[in-house]
Amino acid sequence: MQKKPEALKAEKYLSPAEIESHLDGVEYIIMAAPAVRDGAKGPIHFTLFLNTKDPLPPEIQPAVLDKFAAQYGITGISDLFSQLDRVAFAETSQQTPMPLHLYTMQEKAALPSTVMYVMDFEGDSDNFPEVKERQLTGWTYSYNGE
Repeated sequence: MQKKPEALKAEKYLSPAEIESHLDGVEYIIMAAPAVRDGAKGPIHFTLFLNTKDPLPPEIQPAVLDKFAAQYGITGISDLFSQLDRVAFAETSQQTPMPLHLYTMQEKAALPSTVMYVMDFEGDSDNFPEVKERQLTGWTYSYNGE
């Protein structure tokens, strides 16, 4: 019998000053999790956190998304959310803090956060077997100059 993966638990949320320091030199973060909503159109829920507080002009948003799709082998992109939004960071058992896209006004009021450009969508990729085969969530930081 396969053991069900343990849910990641937030041990501590970074303060706004800690978030700012933590994001120094970060270009973006990509997060992949199993798509769990009813009617999901892809097996993976992706979130791209671009380390900018500037909005992306609508005419360049598709090019940015296409760049990430090509880089990570993402296909079948659907249900795209793309705008500036609040993001919190939680320390967990993992090496780097977990980014959390805050959806509700309640979350945004309760958790220390920062503004980032967020692209949230469902899709598929063979480059994320841990998500598809083992139902794990993971994230990767990309730093300026990498």
